[in-house]
Amino acid sequence: MTRVGIYFAAVQFLFVTCWTVYVIFLPQLAAQAGIEKKWVIYILMADQAIFTLMDFAMGVAADRVQRVLGRLGRLLVALTAVSCIAFLLLPLAAPSGSPLLFLSLIAIWAVTSSALRAPPMALLGKYVPTPKLPWVSTLTLLGMGIAGAGAPYLTVSLRGVDPRLPFALSSIALIVAVSAMLWAEKHLAGTAAEAAQDPVAKKPVGAGVVLFFAAVTLLGLGFQAHFALNSAPLYLRFAKPAELDYLMPVFWIGFNLLIFPACRANERFGGTVVMAAGAVLGALASALAAIAPSLESLLALQFLVGGAWAAVLMSAMAAAIAIGHVGREGAATGGLFALLAIATFTRMGLVAAQLNKDPAVSALLVWLPGFAWLAAGLLLLWLTLRFRPPAEHPA
Repeated sequence: MTRVGIYFAAVQFLFVTCWTVYVIFLPQLAAQAGIEKKWVIYILMADQAIFTLMDFAMGVAADRVQRVLGRLGRLLVALTAVSCIAFLLLPLAAPSGSPLLFLSLIAIWAVTSSALRAPPMALLGKYVPTPKLPWVSTLTLLGMGIAGAGAPYLTVSLRGVDPRLPFALSSIALIVAVSAMLWAEKHLAGTAAEAAQDPVAKKPVGAGVVLFFAAVTLLGLGFQAHFALNSAPLYLRFAKPAELDYLMPVFWIGFNLLIFPACRANERFGGTVVMAAGAVLGALASALAAIAPSLESLLALQFLVGGAWAAVLMSAMAAAIAIGHVGREGAATGGLFALLAIATFTRMGLVAAQLNKDPAVSALLVWLPGFAWLAAGLLLLWLTLRFRPPAEHPA
């Protein structure tokens, strides 16, 4: 399982790196294609809208396709190949000055790249024994976390570089990595056949599922507000703008390091318990970050918030897979990713409307993560008590 987890981490690292390269060069490429800079934020919002729809659709499709061994792996390879070709063509098509061609390639890339979000999680849900799900999910998310930590440094290193080179390297690396998905699927199937599945703990149903995904939405909104909207202004109270590239990764360093103890806690106490604890811890640390008296204390709190988000996201993935078990893991994890995309869309909408620059709104945004995460934590605590596994009785 560890080898497959490391492989999934590499795929997610390359996928997030492609997204980072895309965001870095989009304004430049859009200008070459004849699109004004003011429309870039709306292109990014359209990407998130496509992710919202396609994440769930891909998850449902994965549930149907994976009933036959090998079919899901082949589908992922084929869709990723289309995605990488569209991505590779973006810097080549932009100088033509055709907005329609450029936007069409972006749409194709966005639609097909959703194949690397929910469907791999469906594979994990189908074949990985329940006790090992937190560990494999941890390794998978580690790839995202490392890519997130490296994003500011990538931004600095790619300044002035011809976009054709990073687009080509990242897309080729991704398709090469995904080409091993058939091996991963067969390896997981073989391992699952040798190991007996542990009984699945009692899981939310009906209203409980709705409340779980409502908590996910609140957590996603809190993350977007804290990291994407609040972190830079908080740092600028003590640091210079040029130093942000070296300060922003502290959140992701905390994510990457504290996800391992969160994994152990998940294995011992269960996904919703750790998810709730991470939400409450994140709420407290985010609120304290808003009033941090020094850069040192702010760095420590950002590290802690990153770790809390790691606990939340890893536990949410494991819990979503459990909710979808058996046969709907793709739909459940697709719903999870779709809600996170909606949170990103909402944050971009605030930026597009420039509401984050309004003094009254920015004053509220500082406290939004704390309130959102605390509300999510309370919902999850209720779910934990409502759907806790029945106590074992001696024979």
